[in-house]
Amino acid sequence: MKQYGFTVVELVITIAIMGILLTLAVVNVTSTQVNARDVERVSDVESIASHLETFYKTDIIGGSAAGRYPSTALLASGETSLKTFLPDIDPISATAPGATNMAASFIPATNATQTAAGVLPQPTKAQYVYQPIQTDGTLCTTEAQDCRKFAIYYRTEKDSIIKQIISKNQ
Repeated sequence: MKQYGFTVVELVITIAIMGILLTLAVVNVTSTQVNARDVERVSDVESIASHLETFYKTDIIGGSAAGRYPSTALLASGETSLKTFLPDIDPISATAPGATNMAASFIPATNATQTAAGVLPQPTKAQYVYQPIQTDGTLCTTEAQDCRKFAIYYRTEKDSIIKQIISKNQ
C-alpha cells in the first residue's frame, strides 16, 4: 500500500523557508518605505527653501520685503501665515511625513545657533525647523527685523541625522 502526502520534516522545512522569505520581504518593504519618507523630507525642505528664495527676490507682501527673508512670524498662525508670506506653496510640502498638520510640522527655531547640534528645538522626523537670522547673527522674530539668511533643519528617519539647508543669499 502506497501512502501519499508530506512528512512532518518536509512540512517543517517548507514552513521555515516560507518564514525566511516572508521576513526578507517585510524588511525590504519597511526599508523602502523609510527611504521614500526621507526622499519626501528632502523634497519638502527644498520646496520650502525655493519659496523662501522667491520671497527674498520679490516683494510678495508689499512694502520692503524684497532682499530679506520672513521672520519666525512666518509660522505664527500656521497655514494662514504661511500662505501670506509664501502664497504659492502647497501646505502639504510644509508638512513632514507622519505629521498630522502643518502647524505641528513646520516650526520656528527658538535660538540662533546655526548648527545641526545647536538649533533648538531639535527637529524630530515629523518636524522641520525654520531659523531666520539677522545680519548681526541673532534670531529674526519679527517682520520689522532684517532677516538676511535662513536655515531649515530636518531629521532623516533612516539614520536619525539632523540635516540643514541654508539660504542662497547670505
